Amino acid sequence: MESNQLSEWIIEQANDAIIYSNREGIIGYWNAAACELFGYSKAEVLGESLNLIIPEHLRKPHWHGFYVAIESGNLKLSGKPTVTRALHKDRTQKLYVEMSFALIKDHQNQVQGSVSIARKVTG
Repeated sequence: MESNQLSEWIIEQANDAIIYSNREGIIGYWNAAACELFGYSKAEVLGESLNLIIPEHLRKPHWHGFYVAIESGNLKLSGKPTVTRALHKDRTQKLYVEMSFALIKDHQNQVQGSVSIARKVTG
């Protein structure tokens, strides 16, 4: 078994939502748990902005922190799970999630994007 294939299986089958976005906040990876948590299929989100899951009132602070982290290479919340409000596709349910974040860097230590890991904290 190739390690790339194994990595794909692990990420896809993880119980927590795993979301990768590039430097512009465009979704490039969305696992099966993210589909279930947020209600969007992969086809609906790939190539779309993270705004799909960020409530309107949280977008300005989110994007400020996101771009500061992308440009500086330092993440204020790295390794520190935080509970926040998120949007589900149907918009009828209040969704609170615990999220943790990490920057994804290449071999030259250049930030390529970020990964978020999320799980529901409300019933």
